[in-house]
Amino acid sequence: MTNLSESLRKKLKENFDLHVFKIIQKQVSKDGTKKYLFDVLDNNAIESVLMEYKYGKTICVSTQIGCKMGCKFCASTGVKFARSLEAGEIVEQLLAVERDENIKISNLVFMGIGEPLDNYENVMKAIKLLNHPKGINMGARHISISTSGIVPNIYKLADENIQCTLSISLHSSSNEKRSEMMPINNLYNIQELMEACKYYIEKTHRRISFEYALAKDNNDNLQDAKSLAELLKGMLCHVNLIPINEIKDGKFNKSTNENIMKFRDYLNAHGIVATIRRELGSDIDAACGQLRKKEVSK
Repeated sequence: MTNLSESLRKKLKENFDLHVFKIIQKQVSKDGTKKYLFDVLDNNAIESVLMEYKYGKTICVSTQIGCKMGCKFCASTGVKFARSLEAGEIVEQLLAVERDENIKISNLVFMGIGEPLDNYENVMKAIKLLNHPKGINMGARHISISTSGIVPNIYKLADENIQCTLSISLHSSSNEKRSEMMPINNLYNIQELMEACKYYIEKTHRRISFEYALAKDNNDNLQDAKSLAELLKGMLCHVNLIPINEIKDGKFNKSTNENIMKFRDYLNAHGIVATIRRELGSDIDAACGQLRKKEVSK
């Protein structure tokens, strides 16, 4: 860029990287979902997923290389934590897919590899880049942040008062069951999590989405549904029921369709809006809980 001074060019070179992600691998599901394995140029790789819905195209982005949370139903648990992604690396996932597909992506979810609220500052910077009129110019309400429940940062997020959707990985209303599935519950239990969620709703006036992965003979019976309805009674929320996706070396199995529908119907009958998430990309390990930055054998 010869229109810039030599000293400024030197400073830019010393302090900034200008690069685009290399696509190591791209897989296409029978339902049209596309999974990308990206080289982030430091001997690490991450996965991102492009999904098609009636309301537009959605990208699921990663926020870390590996994950510290250790959730027992998530394949990312098997990926050793290397580092958190920088804000530019988070946004580049969207840009790389848009370039490859020659499309405009309208929605983004922070639900890939890593815990978004464990990389709080970079995720906030990424949201500002995505939302800014001179950046990606994506409406904040088209952005969803998912967390396993890092309570202090839920309070921080509430005080940011941005209009993103917050999704909480809940998966049980019992501390015993939730701790078995999600070790984070040993640090911040359900009662502490619910207090943070209530503060978030009061502060932002935004509805929270509670993610609930149904595992056979574990958290999928009507008593579990009753306990969940009691826990969430009166809250501005929605429950997203997820048929748990089985992973290699995982200890949980997918609930039956009958139990999933009974669970949904019980919640709806008792004042809790609940829907069943449509499974996308499971045949290429791109569905919820299946991302783990792996390359398939040639």
